[in-house]
Amino acid sequence: MAETAQLERRTHSPRQERPERPVGGNLLRGILRTARPKQWVKNVLVVAAPVAAGQLLAPHALGRLALVFVLFTACAAAVYLVNDARDVEADRAHPTKCRRPVAAGDVPVPVAYAVGSVLAVVAPLAAAWLISPAVAALLAAYLGMQWAYSVSLKHVLVVDLVIVTTGFLMRAMIGGIALGIPLSRWFLITTGFGALFMVAAKRYSEALQMAGKTGATRALLTSYTASYLRFVWQLAASVAVLGYCMWTLEDGAVHAGVLPWRHLSMVAFILAVLRYAVFADRGTAGEPEDVVLRDRALALIGVVWLALYGLAVAHW
Repeated sequence: MAETAQLERRTHSPRQERPERPVGGNLLRGILRTARPKQWVKNVLVVAAPVAAGQLLAPHALGRLALVFVLFTACAAAVYLVNDARDVEADRAHPTKCRRPVAAGDVPVPVAYAVGSVLAVVAPLAAAWLISPAVAALLAAYLGMQWAYSVSLKHVLVVDLVIVTTGFLMRAMIGGIALGIPLSRWFLITTGFGALFMVAAKRYSEALQMAGKTGATRALLTSYTASYLRFVWQLAASVAVLGYCMWTLEDGAVHAGVLPWRHLSMVAFILAVLRYAVFADRGTAGEPEDVVLRDRALALIGVVWLALYGLAVAHW
């Protein structure tokens, strides 16, 4: 009896462990999950340059920016799909990444490659046709940079920080390029170093949380020291604040209005950086969108900053 039961377990075990073939809605849901909808909030940065220039409500601006948002999201989804297909074996051995649709078998590897490749080709072509060649070139550069990062650059010290930061900067630039808005040098400095501040703060937090653990974090983190990452986010925060102050003073005069709203917005911006630095210092600065949305004080400061800058743009 025991031998019979053991034989039945051996007979039925492989069939039970084999993942079911994904069909229809399950496959579509798996592809959507692989595209990381939670990360799409980062692509809202495409409105940064138009908002800064007061051109957000210009004729046809919202429609064009919505299209840019969709195309940038498609490019990011292409990167996620191809990366998950490439890393499928490593993800299956990971305690949490094994739940990703490709690793779990919900999305077959060939399908992930195919959908990712189609999105990577269609998005820049659509941008060239519907918006401008410059936008298409920026999307193509983003794709090339992200895949180079995935293949080798993520293992290169400092370069990995620069690549991730540049991804945020490209998001902030593309809206202005799509609308033909000149990009202020101080806008680029503030955005770039602000992004580096958040990226380095996240890596610093990861380094503190994973200290003493092996195989549970990015391999490159073992090559950084916590003190170095702290230096990077402190330096980046300082340059971002200085850049923003210079940006608000760029016109050389206060616009007509009840109060100098643009100059007053410096206070809110500096408070936001100081508040974010609290989480960086504690080692709890994870994904930037999570930090902002989960901390009410930081979210409130952000709303105040938007209000002050909005009043400045409206010349009230």
